[in-house]
Amino acid sequence: MMKKISGFLMVALLVSGMLVGCTSKSALENEKKDKELKVGFSLSTLNNPFFVSLRDGAQKEAKQKGAELIVADAQDDTAKQASDVEDLIQKKVDILLINPTDSKAVAAAIRSANKAKIPVITVDRATEGGKVLSHIASDNVEGGKMAGKYMLDQLGDKGKVIELEGIPGTTAARDRGQGFHKALQGHNKVKILASQPANFERAKGLSVMENLLQREKDVQAVFAHNDEMALGALEAIRAAKKEIMVVGFDATEDAVKAVKKGTLSATIAQKPEEIGKQAVDISMRASKGEKVKEFYPVSLKLVTKK
Repeated sequence: MMKKISGFLMVALLVSGMLVGCTSKSALENEKKDKELKVGFSLSTLNNPFFVSLRDGAQKEAKQKGAELIVADAQDDTAKQASDVEDLIQKKVDILLINPTDSKAVAAAIRSANKAKIPVITVDRATEGGKVLSHIASDNVEGGKMAGKYMLDQLGDKGKVIELEGIPGTTAARDRGQGFHKALQGHNKVKILASQPANFERAKGLSVMENLLQREKDVQAVFAHNDEMALGALEAIRAAKKEIMVVGFDATEDAVKAVKKGTLSATIAQKPEEIGKQAVDISMRASKGEKVKEFYPVSLKLVTKK
């Protein structure tokens, strides 16, 4: 009888052990479910509506796709951006999105991410160093050409022009300027009186334009590398009681309103939310082992009152 009871106990213990074993395995499998992708996003500045929209597009896509997005604002400071990237590396992000404050200066931070084996995707502005998985941006050279061609058409192929440049060292400023100058090549009756940086800032656009208007009395048109500088230039032009055509770049909300009113002649429309959305989407695809392209261009269009 005792032998039978012992036998039953042994069977019961074995079954119990098997059940415990099954339960432990199930819990382990749950722990191994796909973890949430952690994406670090270092932005050049959030003191600009364009980059706020870019961030918003990334955040919406991250929420929809179930990814964690950690955003850092470099406040247009190259040293802070380097520190932000190091902090994101320490937080063990799975992938890094970087919108450089300066294309050369950011290279060291990208190399740090490379060393940590964290893939990097550049957004809106490219880098001049380090290994990058992909780049997502508008075709800024083409956008500069569009602005130049529109200006030529409005001027009738003759006139004196001022160019307000973005932050020196950024690919956006370089490429937009390059496209603009290409459009004006061969048009000898159009003269660029000055090309001066205003750092993509409205206040700087205002002060630079004020100084230029004191020096250059006969100006017919202004091309600004972004809408913030264009809107600042418009303030200076109004204060000087002059009528000068101004063309911007980005199609921010304030700029589009100014175009509708007829104060801003035109702006080149980028799609910052789409750029941010694509940045997260490409991150998700790359994390799953999908092959991604080196460059994803986002379309542009000319916005006028018509």
